[in-house]
Amino acid sequence: MIATFESILPIFLLIAAGHLLRRIRLVDDAAWPGLEQLGYWFLYPALLFVTIYNADFSGLEWNGMLAALAIAVAVTGVLTALLWLPLRRYGLATAGEFSSIFQTSVRWNGFMALAIADKIFPQEGAAVVALVMAFIIVPINIESVIVVSRFANRDANWGRILRTIALNPLIIASLAGVILRFFPLGLYEPLNETLGLIGRAALGMGLLTIGAGLRLSDTLRPRLPVLLPVAIKLVAFPALLISLAWSLGVTGPQLEYLALCAAVPTAMNGYLLARQLGGDAELYAAVTTVQTAAAFFTIPAVLAITGYVVSG
Repeated sequence: MIATFESILPIFLLIAAGHLLRRIRLVDDAAWPGLEQLGYWFLYPALLFVTIYNADFSGLEWNGMLAALAIAVAVTGVLTALLWLPLRRYGLATAGEFSSIFQTSVRWNGFMALAIADKIFPQEGAAVVALVMAFIIVPINIESVIVVSRFANRDANWGRILRTIALNPLIIASLAGVILRFFPLGLYEPLNETLGLIGRAALGMGLLTIGAGLRLSDTLRPRLPVLLPVAIKLVAFPALLISLAWSLGVTGPQLEYLALCAAVPTAMNGYLLARQLGGDAELYAAVTTVQTAAAFFTIPAVLAITGYVVSG
């Protein structure tokens, strides 16, 4: 566990550096929203596209992993959506707050998973992260747009929701990466290399902007709308996905790669979606802060437990 902790420490140090840079105002505060927009509309989609396009999926146990992912994502989404009934009945969350509770419970930070996989696993580990990206990013973004649109803006109509989904850069990049893999001519190699350079920049920039968006004061006054998605994302979802994958025959290192995908916190890009569609962006930032801080300890724990299961 100590080795894993030390391996992912550089990732969290980069996040901490982003937070420190924001606090000491070495970079003008007005620049950070621009960097977030750059990441959301260009850097992250480029990284997502080139990762999916270039990933080597040969030798992976597709059936077991994809079945476990599909079930885990669907179950988590449905059960989280059903929480709205008791939360509303007992006045524990507003509709806007619930939109962020849902997003931070179902979204995952694939770019953090990719950075950690590059650090502690062989190339096959990054391929598993890319496989997960290709498989779940589209449905997760679609359901997030629908929930935020319906809960944050009661006047939202299906036309507006469908336009938002169609213009979502992560959905477009994911679909493009998958589709282009089947084209006989493939991607022009200089363009592929260019996107690869952009992708390498995206990882570092993405971790810095995550840190810049964190608000550590939120960790000192946790409340139910904050703690609930932390428990779902960092405890319930990893336990569910790993158990399903194990029962479906996924074993060895591939189970550990999948465990990493399950263990990472929510993605910061959902904050931009909440802000654009009128959701509770402040709550989203608070949950992301607590999840990211907690993940510093829960990711090594999840990987250690999975490693014990694999070796036993």
